[in-house]
Amino acid sequence: MNPARRRRLLWVLGLVAAAGVATALVATALQRNIAYLYTPSEVLRGDAGDAKRFRLGGMVAAGSFQRTQGTLDSQFRVTDGDAELAVRYRGILPDLFREKQAVVATGRMQGDAFVAEEILAKHDETYMPKEVADKMGKAHQKHDVAAPGGKETAR
Repeated sequence: MNPARRRRLLWVLGLVAAAGVATALVATALQRNIAYLYTPSEVLRGDAGDAKRFRLGGMVAAGSFQRTQGTLDSQFRVTDGDAELAVRYRGILPDLFREKQAVVATGRMQGDAFVAEEILAKHDETYMPKEVADKMGKAHQKHDVAAPGGKETAR
């Protein structure tokens, strides 16, 4: 093999190796930041597995919200119609956070409670995140309950 071909071959091999390393680094970074959405019944069934960080979606159960006086600590329960899961959060809750409203919490399980790092609340009366709406719609169908407002999916 002449020197020019050898140099070209080394360049191509170097570029392929660099592209492989870059792809591996991007995939690793993305994998660490992915947070799958689960409902309380899926979490309690074990569908979340050993996921270190995931999103919990559902409705804030009526009468479940409690705030520790003088702190930013709050506790509430999230329900999907089949099961409820306790959620603990330290921080300022969104203005639209309230009981009987859709919520998506990002965090991890700690014992039998979900410890949230971030809380997202729906932004108006008709919106619910599509993933939550789909899963809640399945719960409504399972229990033969009419969906609130007659809608089962997000707009």
